[in-house]
Amino acid sequence: MADVAFNWYCIYVKSRHEFKVFDRLTKAGIEAFLPAVERLRRWKDRKKLVKFPLFPGYLFVCIEKSYELMLKVLKTPGVVTFIKTPSGEPEPIPEEEIVPLRKAIENGREIDPYPYLKEGQTVRIKSGPLAGATGILKKKEKQHYFIISIHILQRAVSVKIDVSEVELA
Repeated sequence: MADVAFNWYCIYVKSRHEFKVFDRLTKAGIEAFLPAVERLRRWKDRKKLVKFPLFPGYLFVCIEKSYELMLKVLKTPGVVTFIKTPSGEPEPIPEEEIVPLRKAIENGREIDPYPYLKEGQTVRIKSGPLAGATGILKKKEKQHYFIISIHILQRAVSVKIDVSEVELA
């Protein structure tokens, strides 16, 4: 008998239904992963630790690529759809992207959502002597660079930076 290949898939769920869908999938015997973080919420009369999804509206399932299992996931109340490739197929997520996230959460590491920065995006420096400057994010040989352009001169310079020092402009 051949080994059955299980893959991680990302599913989109109804707004604020992440925890309910996670419970339903787990009870149905489907391996699900909902990355969540606890944050202290304050009201006028009290403070409370509240769990928030790290990726609001999304959670992950580990299933084999079979019509029956995918349909079982889709029929779960609160599930909207699988995240798909441009051709319309559910897109598997490499285990190398899921495992570190799971380990970080299981080990109690402090995790904060961070904007997905891509090379070529316009970013703004948050702190330090260049705080407030905007430029382009570049990456070269595992190091990030902040590109400052002087448009009137049609020239640019690059400055090595830590990616945590920038935000989307």
